[in-house]
Amino acid sequence: MDGSGGEGRSARSGAPDGRPEGGREVRWSARRKQEVVLRLLRGESLDALARETGQAAGTISAWREAFLEAGQEGLKSRPRPVEERQLADAQRKIGELALDNDILRGLVEEMGRRPRLPRR
Repeated sequence: MDGSGGEGRSARSGAPDGRPEGGREVRWSARRKQEVVLRLLRGESLDALARETGQAAGTISAWREAFLEAGQEGLKSRPRPVEERQLADAQRKIGELALDNDILRGLVEEMGRRPRLPRR
């Protein structure tokens, strides 16, 4: 049914539940999750994908929601308010440091023009 030749077996693993033959769970990479989510978005049945992959339907649904939320964030043209505040804080700090550097440079120049006093 899945084209792998094994009845009810996942194309990616040897076991019917989506795990390798040894029964040990395998960590799913982001790429593998993406492949499953894209298949789901293209119209494949959630139940069929859950059976084939050995993952719970709720887990696959959560992957889909996370995938869609991340895509939505990527389409926003303006930075989020938190990012705007962080950027403004960083720019303010850069301005303060630049001013401090200018003052210190002026002091160093002034010290270079004055005769040095012996230390006590």
